[in-house]
Amino acid sequence: MRSVGDPSFDSELEALRAGDEAAFQSLIQRYHGPMFRLAMNYVGDRGVAEDVVQESWLTCLRSLDRFEGRSSLKTWLFGILVNVARSRRRKESRILPFASLWRRDDSDSHRPTVDRSRFGSDGMWSDGPRSWDNVPESKVLGAETLQHVRSAIDTLPPKQREVILLRDVAGFEAGEVSALLGISPANERVRLHRARATVRQKLEEYLNP
Repeated sequence: MRSVGDPSFDSELEALRAGDEAAFQSLIQRYHGPMFRLAMNYVGDRGVAEDVVQESWLTCLRSLDRFEGRSSLKTWLFGILVNVARSRRRKESRILPFASLWRRDDSDSHRPTVDRSRFGSDGMWSDGPRSWDNVPESKVLGAETLQHVRSAIDTLPPKQREVILLRDVAGFEAGEVSALLGISPANERVRLHRARATVRQKLEEYLNP
């Protein structure tokens, strides 16, 4: 990953600030697709996602002179996208279901990530994680399964959803996600663990009814 002090990073940043069209096109080719996929997972609508990405690129152009190079261009750019997507998601969800006013975001609580009923009195598994070895590969990798994964992610509390999207959809490293969201590494690990546990449980229910 290119970062400050790397000659290729410095030269690319200098070219971008100088208005080099080829340098900007190269940046778009590298990141436009991943940015759009991440935006889609935030807002769930293709048209809105396209607006989010376009606004992010415009913000990037306007802010290049203020970019100090303390992070990689990728981290900085996706940080802009996350902020824009968060704003649009809030705007698109202004009319909330009545019950959601009492929905608690417990991503950092101490509730167990696995139902206690799946353990015996000795603390050992009584109903362990189910194997998917007997599930046909075509079903595991099929479009319907991927839709169940997306639906499971959509039901997560916002803080958990954000971390799993950045780690498992956008492919960021743990340290990058901590920096992007302004949270501690320990907090990032807890949110990701809880998010993955919930998604896996929902997949268990679908693949092994």
